[in-house]
Amino acid sequence: MSKKPSKKGFAIILSSPSGGGKSSLAKALISMNSKLIMSISATTRKPRPNDIEGINYFFKSRDEFMKMVNNGELLEYSEIYDNLYGIPREFIELQFNQANNVLFDIDSQGAYKLKNILSNSVISIFILPPSLQELRNRLVLRNQDDQKEIDRRMNLAAIEIAEAKNYDYVVINDDFSKTVNQIYNLITKEMTKKRGV
Repeated sequence: MSKKPSKKGFAIILSSPSGGGKSSLAKALISMNSKLIMSISATTRKPRPNDIEGINYFFKSRDEFMKMVNNGELLEYSEIYDNLYGIPREFIELQFNQANNVLFDIDSQGAYKLKNILSNSVISIFILPPSLQELRNRLVLRNQDDQKEIDRRMNLAAIEIAEAKNYDYVVINDDFSKTVNQIYNLITKEMTKKRGV
């Protein structure tokens, strides 16, 4: 990988199994701090009904995505649920140069790669559901996937949860407001500590 981005800002990684609540938590955290910016990933996934280009994702064809890979335009990328996801380098460098802190809603594959690239500028938090049954209920209520896809995501959830031990913090999302405040306090504490290093 080529040169590392400037480290004026911090990267905050939120990971969880699909349906764990990380996207909703990320939105709530961003509303609490104007210097906290959501990372926007490039993806080959088809847009969902409420997705907006350049806000939720940068939607790419597989050919367009691979061109970005070959040109070194992505910090990292992974294949998840048969789709490619990657972090555009230019967007992150711009945010860090403006001393913004960037929140990443990514899986454990992406988290490992990002930690290697950004090292001491990363704070990683894994969000657990209260139980696997509650996770299944959330996926069903979300009404975005058929039963086969829900079963596949549940099978992957067990593998993803096993990775939680490799994160700086593990938080159980059983009460939304409490979880938001807990994560925000962890981020504030870690940024203060890392800036003192």
